[in-house]
Amino acid sequence: MENQNTSNNEFIFIVRCGEVALKGMNKPYFERMLLERIRKLLKKFDGVRSYRHEGLIYVRAEKFVDGITTEEESRERKNAIIKEIGKVFGVASISPAYECESTMESIGETAVKYMFEAIEERGVKTFKVEAKRADKNFPVKSPDIARQIGAAVLKGCKVLKVDVHNPDVRLFVDVRHDKSYVYQDKIPGFGGLPLGTNGKGMTLLSGGIDSPVATWMMAKRGMLIEAVHFHSYPYTSPRAQEKVEELAGIVSTYCGRFKMHVINLLPIQEQIVTNCPEEETTILVRRFMMRIAQELAKATDCGMLITGENLGQVASQTAEALVVTDASVQMPVMRPLIGMDKVDIMELAQEIGTYEKSIEPYEDCCTVFLPKHPTTKPKLDRILASESKLDCEKLIADAIANEEIVNIYPV
Repeated sequence: MENQNTSNNEFIFIVRCGEVALKGMNKPYFERMLLERIRKLLKKFDGVRSYRHEGLIYVRAEKFVDGITTEEESRERKNAIIKEIGKVFGVASISPAYECESTMESIGETAVKYMFEAIEERGVKTFKVEAKRADKNFPVKSPDIARQIGAAVLKGCKVLKVDVHNPDVRLFVDVRHDKSYVYQDKIPGFGGLPLGTNGKGMTLLSGGIDSPVATWMMAKRGMLIEAVHFHSYPYTSPRAQEKVEELAGIVSTYCGRFKMHVINLLPIQEQIVTNCPEEETTILVRRFMMRIAQELAKATDCGMLITGENLGQVASQTAEALVVTDASVQMPVMRPLIGMDKVDIMELAQEIGTYEKSIEPYEDCCTVFLPKHPTTKPKLDRILASESKLDCEKLIADAIANEEIVNIYPV
């Protein structure tokens, strides 16, 4: 463990693991992956170090570094660090904390100092102390710690009163073997599992609301991401692709940089329109997209496909259509949004920051050659008969041979 000397020139953040804490014998592996991801995201900040200790992750950051000279700038730095930590999948909550020696006197002095600042900054009037004794050898039990520290705060901050039901500040005291911590906030993270702990998936990424959210949800489960985007240039504009790249950049702030394979689907669509029944166009195009995604997934060590499909939302997403779509590939297809209401998907898109970009009015390939009356209950034998009129293997190979690869970086 690294040196933990208390310093008035340091911010200290306690980072709690979510599901990682339930992983039994595998817990150290998940914690290491989580710590690695936190360190990676915090590289942009000078004077920051992170480490594991007693089932928690600690982040320590110097309050003042080059270019930061005022208290306001230092607070902005603190908030920016919290925001970055909060993006890390596997983080359940973050607490900015004060550190002190594990003695009742030191804890009491630290609690008084903390509450003085709370009075000055937020005008709090009531509080409640909650104590946890992680070090069971500490001579004072948790309820007594709470009572004695509460008494110290009342004596040191005479304007305060105790309110055990609805306090302005809930003051937490965490007593550990070598150090103790005093804090108020438990800022929620997204939870989930650390990136890289659950394989890799190929996501079919469009410019709509759903697929970026589906991608984010699978990354939250620890899955590394690679993406494929389909366009129909010149029927779809370069600006439509730029929109998808910007959306991908927002998603990558959570899941790290990744590659996006860009495929022109127009030659395939033209062959389908020329040779196949109009009402089958949508489902046939979708099957080609899945096959192309599968070939790209095999070539990039992805174990499954990811789509933003939602049961019954459009003609190609009825139960019958999804069965026929899945029959085109051998690889598992993950649909994390399958049973969600559209309103819930939109709310999550707003929370992760993709919604405003998604609703920009640029066309995508799925709107090109859209049939007036698409089939909603396709039959696999009829779809296979229509595909027999096409040179499917050549169309797929040509599409992949002309792919463009775009490297996506966090915005």
